[in-house]
Amino acid sequence: MPKPIRMNRRSWVAAWVVLCAAGLAATAGLNTSSTPAPQPEKPVSAECAELIADIETQLAEAGQEDKGNGVLAFSRIRTGAGDDCRDALRDRFRGDR
Repeated sequence: MPKPIRMNRRSWVAAWVVLCAAGLAATAGLNTSSTPAPQPEKPVSAECAELIADIETQLAEAGQEDKGNGVLAFSRIRTGAGDDCRDALRDRFRGDR
């Protein structure tokens, strides 16, 4: 019967270091390859562009007056433009940017 191969501690540590490095490299490679490409901006209508510019102006003014503990709310009734601009507003002001 053949003798079992004995490994000393240094060999075990070296083997674990190599395996961990390979795992980290593989994980990094998978994370970078699965990152989605940025979506090109969709053209928006003139009404939507005006609405977005108005909201950005109001946000800038509120940011200058901010005391650190307030709530900013918008209320605006637009005939027809609100539904048409919903996607453009969501794309521009979503929280994950």
